[in-house]
Amino acid sequence: MELKIRSLLHKKGLRFRIHTKLIGKPDIVFASKKAVVFLDSCFFHKCPYHYIQPKSNLKYWKPKIARNTARAKEVKKALRKQGWKVIRFWEHEVKKDAAKVVEKIITFVNE
Repeated sequence: MELKIRSLLHKKGLRFRIHTKLIGKPDIVFASKKAVVFLDSCFFHKCPYHYIQPKSNLKYWKPKIARNTARAKEVKKALRKQGWKVIRFWEHEVKKDAAKVVEKIITFVNE
C-alpha cells in the first residue's frame, strides 16, 4: 500500500522522506512543506467501514486497537501543534483508487 503511493508520488515528481524522527512515524513526510501523510490499515486503526473485531484473543486486540485509534488522534494533535499539516487515508481508499489518493496528497501538500 505505502510502496504504491510512494511510487506514484515519485513518478509525479514529488520528493519526500519516509524514515523521520517525527512523533507517530508518518508514512510520508514533505519536510519543506511541513506536511505529513499517514496510510492507516482498516484493521489496526478501526476503519468505520471495514473493521471486523477479532473473535479470539480479545483481551489483547480490544485494548490494542483502542490504543491505536487514541494514539492517532494524539499524534495528529501534537503534529499540528508543531505546525505540521496532517492528512490520513484508509487502506481501502488506496486499494480502491491509488491515483485519486495521490492527487489528494498533491493538492494537500501544495495548499
